[in-house]
Amino acid sequence: MKDRSKIEEPVAAEFKRFNDEFVASLQSETNRLQSAIKQIMNATGKHVRPLLVLLAAKVCGRVTEDTINSAVLLELLHTATLIHDDVIDETKQRRGVPSLNAIFDNRISVLVGDYVLSTALIRSIQTGNLQIIGIVSNLGRDLSEGEIKQLETAEESILDEACYLQVIRKKTAMLLSACTEIGAISAGASPGFVEKCREFGEYLGYSFQIRDDIFDYFKETNIGKPTGNDIREGKITLPLLYALKQGGEGAEHCLRIIRGKDFSTENIDLLIDFAKSNGGIEYAEKRMQEYHDKALEVLYTLPESPAREALSLLADYIVERQK
Repeated sequence: MKDRSKIEEPVAAEFKRFNDEFVASLQSETNRLQSAIKQIMNATGKHVRPLLVLLAAKVCGRVTEDTINSAVLLELLHTATLIHDDVIDETKQRRGVPSLNAIFDNRISVLVGDYVLSTALIRSIQTGNLQIIGIVSNLGRDLSEGEIKQLETAEESILDEACYLQVIRKKTAMLLSACTEIGAISAGASPGFVEKCREFGEYLGYSFQIRDDIFDYFKETNIGKPTGNDIREGKITLPLLYALKQGGEGAEHCLRIIRGKDFSTENIDLLIDFAKSNGGIEYAEKRMQEYHDKALEVLYTLPESPAREALSLLADYIVERQK
């Protein structure tokens, strides 16, 4: 991660404690489950979400016990959704290593996901904060609704930018906004500060997901999944949506491929090339940057501090990352 040490610096001790407690929270005496948990740890990412929780708390004053519990529970919730998503999408790799469902069967993967989710709920109760518990409960619904909405749009070949934004709001923006909102709440911030942190996280979530979707159009990007995987699953994301809307040469043929769900390797390559040739990547990058800039605009209304600077660097990382 770009400037990782600078991003972590304001919460270095607290981030170490998060890591220790995250690992400790996922322990089991059941051999199969413990083996699966080990695999989860091997595939763990950069912990962007708990960093958001910790830094939002710090920018609002201080990291508390509720902050640590919240950072752990939100990363557990995110992990559980990834496990279940891999089963739904039949994904065989995550971050360049085999997914749980590639090593075990779907039954084990779903049950492990349920175990991780239950562990997250236990952590939310440990905060004793009904506001935090309420946000986490609603978040679970939003994440599920976002995935179902995405499946629905794929099955019905709905090609609409507004619908796409609804999906990524539920799938990603609401998770990141929950991280920053809960971080602020855990620090005892005023309602005004809490709302600003929530808004910052939501804008950041949009830019995060658009960046992820752009990756799907480039073979050279080391993201641990095949190029065109979203298209293969019928998920038509912003670069291709924009290109199709322009109606250039070949648009009707592309629409026939999508509506006929004829996603052969040759056709996926054709759709990717069409998106690139018709300004799709540039448009998606422009929209990503707009959300990034909106996030920073909100962030800079908060008091200047090392934590605020770290959040700004984290926002930059999200749009500049290569995987």
